Amino acid sequence: MQRTYDDDGFEFARLIALGSTYRGLADIGEVLTTIERIPDGDRETWVREWTATADRLADAAQASADAGHDVSARTAWLRAALYYDHASSMAPGTSDPGAYHRLWERQRDCWDAAAARFDPPIEHVAIPYEDMTIEGYVLKPDASDEPRPWVVLNNGSDGPVVSMLAQGGQAALDRGWNALTFDGPGQGATFHRQGVGFRPDWEAVITPVLDWLLARPDVDPTKVVLHGISQAGYWVPRAAAYEHRLAAIVADPGVVDVGASWTSHLPQMMIDLFDQGDKDDFDAFMGAADADVRAMLQWRMAPYLTTSYYDAYQAASAQHLTTDEIAQITCPTLILDPDDEQFWPGQSQQLYDALTCEKRLVHFSRDEGANWHCEVAAQGRRDEVVYDWLADVLGA
Repeated sequence: MQRTYDDDGFEFARLIALGSTYRGLADIGEVLTTIERIPDGDRETWVREWTATADRLADAAQASADAGHDVSARTAWLRAALYYDHASSMAPGTSDPGAYHRLWERQRDCWDAAAARFDPPIEHVAIPYEDMTIEGYVLKPDASDEPRPWVVLNNGSDGPVVSMLAQGGQAALDRGWNALTFDGPGQGATFHRQGVGFRPDWEAVITPVLDWLLARPDVDPTKVVLHGISQAGYWVPRAAAYEHRLAAIVADPGVVDVGASWTSHLPQMMIDLFDQGDKDDFDAFMGAADADVRAMLQWRMAPYLTTSYYDAYQAASAQHLTTDEIAQITCPTLILDPDDEQFWPGQSQQLYDALTCEKRLVHFSRDEGANWHCEVAAQGRRDEVVYDWLADVLGA
């Protein structure tokens, strides 16, 4: 596919927006006209123009709602939510870094307004977790409490909740299944509103989520799947190594070592400083890096709750799977492996090779437009592969 941007972050976000049109979370004309107004690598303009597009859609959604046109209100709010997230994610490192949280709140407000207008409405739930609750959303094809298969959609390090419709939620509904997505530590509302950061032992998150879910009458306890997107390609296998109530798991992609995506671009001198534990010099050199690099890192570091580059790199590196942990995974496992995986190349194969359970590795190619992280421009094909495999495994 021909690129629009040389900047990898901009190009990846462009593909996310275009791919999201498959599920009605973006509109092609809105995406193309917005990116035409944004020069390559210009974060200030990126935030301004995506915000302008989102503002226009949010106003249109409210007008439709006020006139009683709930379907139009829902579809416009869904697109506004995605566009606000596009703006929010680039705000760190700009002249208005506070827009990171402010625009996140706007996208969540748009999502909540849209969720209330589904039929049946998407249920906003609170899941007990340690001494607090975490927010979640239940998606159902109808209002029945008939026990059904459930797909628990585990978002990645920075995805908005609206993206879970495109990355498995709507596919579950299309097949008459129920779905749950939630904001774990470092994600969504748990990070932005409660200030709780990432943790490596993700089984401590999934176990209370399953405790809550399995108490519902509309769950078939033998058919609960955990589906991990992006960084959750580590969290989901990690949880499955210790939590054995899952019927199957999906990792898109497979991730064995989260920290590799951070260290792979460092020069050898910086790797040496990191390996030697030289925090002061590491932070000093990173602080003198290119402004675009520092802006990207500010966004990536935020859910680790630190301003120290060294501490953030250490926290990311703490998220890794051992061979023994991988061997503890007993449920059927599907791993997706796209061409041009830019964050964890080769790790899908590495995870697959180490598994001892029933397993399948599916490769996606650039020839089918399914390359790059999480097959962002081929979401229909990805859903077909994942849910056909799940139906076969569950006998559903």
